[in-house]
Amino acid sequence: MVKIESKLNNRFNRVLLKLSGESLMGDQNFGIDAKMLKHYSLQIKEIVEEGIEIAIVIGGGNIFRGLNADATGIDKVTGDYMGMLATSINGMALQSAMEKEGIFTRLVSAIEMDKIAEPYIRRRAIRHLEKGRVVIFCSGTGSPYFTTDSAAALRANEINADVILKGTRVDGIYNSDPLKNPDAVKYDELSFATVFSEGLKVMDMTAFTLCKENNLPIIVFDINKPGNLLKIIKGEKIGTMVR
Repeated sequence: MVKIESKLNNRFNRVLLKLSGESLMGDQNFGIDAKMLKHYSLQIKEIVEEGIEIAIVIGGGNIFRGLNADATGIDKVTGDYMGMLATSINGMALQSAMEKEGIFTRLVSAIEMDKIAEPYIRRRAIRHLEKGRVVIFCSGTGSPYFTTDSAAALRANEINADVILKGTRVDGIYNSDPLKNPDAVKYDELSFATVFSEGLKVMDMTAFTLCKENNLPIIVFDINKPGNLLKIIKGEKIGTMVR
């Protein structure tokens, strides 16, 4: 595949997109909605066609959340590994959906499973990006006690991404939950220090600290609105930026 040259007017050239597993459920209570897979694939295709290098980290909460393991009697470490396998299922589904749209992909796992995914090797992952392939990182960090937010922050720093784009169901960061409080105030831009001081929830503390210490900006935006991903790449002020 010949890599498409990135347009000079784009705001970012290499990005890491963080998607929650729950985002794949759509209107369902569990599992994967084919309409959501297609929605994300088409948005990703738009920025691939701009020549943007994109990696993706996806959660597994639509299938199993390690945080819920205690309620089932499953020990913490086992529950976390089960959550990592759930992210691999989501990664496979997203890979299949994107390939149907003609996007070249690589599924890369932090846990060895050579029949379905490549092992994570930093230099190889970067080379895939340079060749125009979308890299889907699954299995979190490969270790228990770390969330997929932490995996996103870690991988974004390792591949020298320009930004983490955190796709959510709301259009940015608010001073309270906008789904519960109609008077919640949205922020257009925040500093890392302000997020800390006001106790705003952007990512878990491990992930957030990793971004802060490496000056890696985070944009929280509504991934469910068509075109938002491309608008961010083009330089429009969508969502909330933390830097």
